[in-house]
Amino acid sequence: MIVLDSGPFFHGTKAELQAGDLLTPGFKSNYDDSIVMNHIYFTAIPKVAGLGAEIAKGSGRPRVYIVEPTGEFENDPNVTDKKFPGNPTRSYRSKQALKVVGELEHWEPYDSQFIEQPRSRIGNGLGKIIN
Repeated sequence: MIVLDSGPFFHGTKAELQAGDLLTPGFKSNYDDSIVMNHIYFTAIPKVAGLGAEIAKGSGRPRVYIVEPTGEFENDPNVTDKKFPGNPTRSYRSKQALKVVGELEHWEPYDSQFIEQPRSRIGNGLGKIIN
């Protein structure tokens, strides 16, 4: 197995989770209700996970969890070579579960104006998801 990144890794969501919980693929996309996701997504940058939490669907507060992949993972093509060169956001996806090992209480957030940009693009249906 090729090691793409040694972490630590983070996942942003509005769901309330506990250490030991498993995050798995097979749920509707946060960005398009018509898509059931084949992968679970994560990053090695807390701020990027925080952005995912901010734009995630749901009424809970944005949360960033520290996670461990339970299997192989790959670069996330939604933000890497197919759309941007390299992997500047250190974003990954896996078909295997991520294990929650804790919650990150603080992370550097993006400013609210920046957060509105991806929310707007998602709301307008822009940006095809590579599933």
